[in-house]
Amino acid sequence: MGQCGVISSKTVLVFLNLIFWAAAGILCYIGAYVFITYDDYDHFFEDIYTFIPAMVIIAVGTLLFVIGFIGCCATIRESRCGLVTFSAVLLLVFATEVVVVVLGYIYRAKVEAVVNHSIQKVYNEYKGTNTDAPSRAIDYVQRQLHCCGIHNYSDWMNTHWFIESKNNSVPVSCCKPTISNCSGTLMRPGDLYPEGCEVLVVKKLKDIMLYVILAALTFAAIQMLGLLCACVVLCRRGHDPAYELLVSTGIDA
Repeated sequence: MGQCGVISSKTVLVFLNLIFWAAAGILCYIGAYVFITYDDYDHFFEDIYTFIPAMVIIAVGTLLFVIGFIGCCATIRESRCGLVTFSAVLLLVFATEVVVVVLGYIYRAKVEAVVNHSIQKVYNEYKGTNTDAPSRAIDYVQRQLHCCGIHNYSDWMNTHWFIESKNNSVPVSCCKPTISNCSGTLMRPGDLYPEGCEVLVVKKLKDIMLYVILAALTFAAIQMLGLLCACVVLCRRGHDPAYELLVSTGIDA
């Protein structure tokens, strides 16, 4: 019964190591996705520390590749030193992912305040040219999120660009894609997106941070299972003489 328990734990541990490799790729993908998406919205928040959870999760994903390799080798070769190292590194990664979850919740709560503080400044810097970074950022967000202005399209009337252009229109990025020949004129408000961008930008950034939190929680749970299995193998290996004999004679797979 004891031997079956150890062999079962070993099988689960090897399987978990394979999951770690898959998890490593997924975590790196999520981290890269966060970086790329935040790059599109970086003009709407000035707090660079918001990138910390994404950076940590990429580091964790990279480390999981190493953990999976160490775990497989240690489990197959029955290396006590390898299993101890595997368990220690796994515990460290688990603690790191707990930090990611905590930071994720902290920065998720700060997103709205940060966006509220910076969005008016970004809209005032709009110049309507593709060579201007704030202009590209606003046009991109308005097209992607189907929004116009901060709270609605009338916010454009208070911007420097609107006052200087004197054409009584908003950027064409405010136009609904179903409307042909839309020039952004305020004489036809039905052609424009009715919803403002502030709420949608906040929602988008909060959703991204939520993905990071959920990914960290999910893989932290898997790592705890791996840690428990490694502890079971180590304890049985040290206290089961029959299992020690099985390992030394090479009968056990």
